[in-house]
Amino acid sequence: MRFARLGAVGEEIPVALVGDRAYDLRPVANDVDGGFLASGGIDRVRAALAAGTLDEVADSASLRIGAPIARPSAVYCIGMNYAAHAAESGSAPPEHLVMFMKSPNTVAGPYDDVAIPRGSSATDWEVELGVVIGRRASYLASPAEAREHIAGYVMANDLSERDWQLAVSGGQWSKGKSAPGFCPTGPWLVTDDEIDADDVRLTSFVNDEPRQDSRTSDLIFGIDRIVHELSQVLVLEPGDLILTGTPEGVALSGRFPYLAPGDLVELEIEGLGRQRQLVVSA
Repeated sequence: MRFARLGAVGEEIPVALVGDRAYDLRPVANDVDGGFLASGGIDRVRAALAAGTLDEVADSASLRIGAPIARPSAVYCIGMNYAAHAAESGSAPPEHLVMFMKSPNTVAGPYDDVAIPRGSSATDWEVELGVVIGRRASYLASPAEAREHIAGYVMANDLSERDWQLAVSGGQWSKGKSAPGFCPTGPWLVTDDEIDADDVRLTSFVNDEPRQDSRTSDLIFGIDRIVHELSQVLVLEPGDLILTGTPEGVALSGRFPYLAPGDLVELEIEGLGRQRQLVVSA
């Protein structure tokens, strides 16, 4: 099942997508958020669709597409989780899970403009598979329990200001990760039963030129291990978003220029749709 949120910023309505039709979820859900996921919302929607009690949103094609999940309580990110990306960053593949955080208010729509932050000279793109938590996870006994706590998957662009992340970070990456709009998400939340997230292709393009091209099967730390290990050091809440890492092919490598106003960034993950962002000045 695919979920989306349509409408102006701050006024999005939750919908379920069936083919090219969008069905209004407001009779059974206030939003696609942690409360919805934790309370069996996905099953309620399935039942309502089967019963034919949800109305179609007639003008859905004309509405802005927002992030498919409402603002999460946390956005956790896994760094250097593809060996080739670690190498282009000048690092050896990590022996332990590298985690940092983005501010939850960075989550934006997949087609919203991306503003270069004031004073930035090194804004970079990063296509990533995102994991959306559906059930509270704390001290999971093993990685095998992870899927019971996953609601589904999204695509995200883990935008980064590399100078703030690395040169003036003070040792913590989040300074370069949390500018406004630095986490375009969506267009869809796809439930765990409809995608083999362990092996999907991720690609990115800047001005129609290819940048990244890899598969999630190349992750150093796989989805189950990420969820399990995070649950040992923090509590994952329903609606939380985990970004699993980006492949090689970013500007940090030195092979491509950093983003500038007028650039067009496009990302795609098999089964999770496509993003498109125009880069503008702050």
